[in-house]
Amino acid sequence: MKDLLGLMGKAKEMQAKFQAMQEDISTLEATGVAGGGLVSVTLTGKGEMKSLKIDPSLFKEEEVEILEDLLLAAHNDAKAKVDATVQEKTRELTAGLPIPPGMKLPF
Repeated sequence: MKDLLGLMGKAKEMQAKFQAMQEDISTLEATGVAGGGLVSVTLTGKGEMKSLKIDPSLFKEEEVEILEDLLLAAHNDAKAKVDATVQEKTRELTAGLPIPPGMKLPF
């Protein structure tokens, strides 16, 4: 019975840690760049775009496709940085827990 109470206590503690981590992630920001800095995108930890900067030299009608590609690349760069940070924070929080491989956290 002590083991069950101890397990429940640990689960409650882990839940509080996940809640704190989710709050921390919501304040996270990552900036992705493309085209050697011609385009930059900043995302929040929740993947929402917070800012977009485009070098004025890209505002040429014949370079619209290039601009579109750079926007996508910068967004994907920022998203990858956010995802990497979230994974690292999750890994730190769950260190030592017997969690099956491939299980995505936080839930």
